[in-house]
Amino acid sequence: MPVLLYGPPGTGKTSLIEAAFGDLITVAGDGDTTVGDLIGEYTQDEKGGYEFIYGPLVTAMQEGRALLLDDATLISPKVLAALYPAMDGRRQIQVKAHKGETITAADGFYVIAGHNPGVHGAVLTEALASRFSMQIQVGSDYDLAASLNINRTAVRVARNLATRQEAGEVGWAPQLRELIAFQKIADVLGTAVAFANLVGIAPLEDRDTVTEIVTKAIGSPVTALALGRQL
Repeated sequence: MPVLLYGPPGTGKTSLIEAAFGDLITVAGDGDTTVGDLIGEYTQDEKGGYEFIYGPLVTAMQEGRALLLDDATLISPKVLAALYPAMDGRRQIQVKAHKGETITAADGFYVIAGHNPGVHGAVLTEALASRFSMQIQVGSDYDLAASLNINRTAVRVARNLATRQEAGEVGWAPQLRELIAFQKIADVLGTAVAFANLVGIAPLEDRDTVTEIVTKAIGSPVTALALGRQL
């Protein structure tokens, strides 16, 4: 059963799948992804001729491996349509560019996709959604963040903002990726700099709220990192 994982960027969707499948094949989706990027295309060889090189979709089907479409909803729906026959009962695709060859999926072929709702350009079409019989929301595991020895005040700030985000009071909250980055900065430059950076990476429309929450949490004023006059 194909699975769609959805949630904010930085929650660990890709890392989860990479941990689950040691032989994973990944397609990094974007608006420039073409059918050739999925299925394959002709490439010039050393002798000056051309040979057809199979793409990640065909490779995953032939070898019975898991295929991750990372940021799948950034890929054009017309491009994704090439994948649909492999995801339904047919489990086949036709490679029109290569003599109309028919590829049948081997046992073990499995499709997972990642979707970041709200990201500019990410569109989950009805056709795509209907192909994924399982759709699982992925949020940041703040208990995991705490167990990774990330600054507890930073984790508390993130939980607070996440709660407000769910209530519609704010549009942004630090995810696991931001918290891991926070700790790396804190280890090198100190927690004051890390909190200032946390404020600075918040979207402008949410920065005042984030600043207020961080200020209360650490007990001292904080402002986003900025270059100032040279002394």
